[in-house]
Amino acid sequence: MTGTLIVVGVGPGDPELMTVKAARAIAAAPVVAYFAKHGRRGHARTIADTYLAPGARELRLEYPYTTEIALDDPRYAEGFATFYAQCAARLAEELDGGADVALLCEGDPFLYGSSLPLLDRLSQSHATTVIPGVCGMSGCWTAARLPMTHGDDVLSVIPGTLDEASLAAALSGCDAAVVMKIGRNLDKVRAALARTGRAEQAIYVERGTMAGERTMKLRDLRDAPAPYFSLVLVPGRRRAR
Repeated sequence: MTGTLIVVGVGPGDPELMTVKAARAIAAAPVVAYFAKHGRRGHARTIADTYLAPGARELRLEYPYTTEIALDDPRYAEGFATFYAQCAARLAEELDGGADVALLCEGDPFLYGSSLPLLDRLSQSHATTVIPGVCGMSGCWTAARLPMTHGDDVLSVIPGTLDEASLAAALSGCDAAVVMKIGRNLDKVRAALARTGRAEQAIYVERGTMAGERTMKLRDLRDAPAPYFSLVLVPGRRRAR
């Protein structure tokens, strides 16, 4: 019998915001896999630290690069395709040997989840299950105590990697917005918000629910670029409730 790949959403950062189901799955898994940047422990692994069973084997899946190569460089997609194929082979070996594998994923696996490339590669050949998690944006707007949507407000989730014109168009077509992937795109996001008259509403959240959390008006932010764990929130129309 082969094992089951259990993709576990570990939440936005605070270990106490992990679901009971996720904690139980991690504690029961004989093998725990997670992504990590070179020289780093891995964010999902840090969140799950207290839930791993003594003696659980760990599969560290180290990214070949993160920001060293541009997204539109052909080498980026080629390198990651090879990397994900190698990772899937490592997990398949464990599964074929009969071991269940818990694959940790920050936030919720089905919302920009880092686990999706491996789930795509393994779900046709192996038993899989997915445990949802509190998404990062939910942790951030709660940390900011910022109600986002009211009544029939339309909420858009917008990647900051879009060009400025596309960002502005997306912001113009919604009532509330979450702008993710800020990082090096901070100045472009600022410009798009100003272009659409949304700059004064924008709230910046960094490392929401984690140590070092910061929340402020985007206009007050002086740092650039923004760190990886940051996003910008634009609340909805705030009609009477």
